[in-house]
Amino acid sequence: MTLFWNPEEDPTPAPRDVEVMAAVLEGRHGSFAADMADFLSTFHAQKGDVGRSWAWAGVADLVRFRARERLTDLN
Repeated sequence: MTLFWNPEEDPTPAPRDVEVMAAVLEGRHGSFAADMADFLSTFHAQKGDVGRSWAWAGVADLVRFRARERLTDLN
């Protein structure tokens, strides 16, 4: 396992990685999962890490999409 990110590698997460990240946040933070992903996205953006910021923004979008799906399934 690589402990340090190589700037020559593509930081774009695979769709399954985004799914796992969303599931972990939902499990640990419940209804605040999307807000946590937004926080991490903003944190990385402020540090200049656009790739990670973009990845966390995608996680936030997925968490919100899954929440909407769960709500529409109840109706």
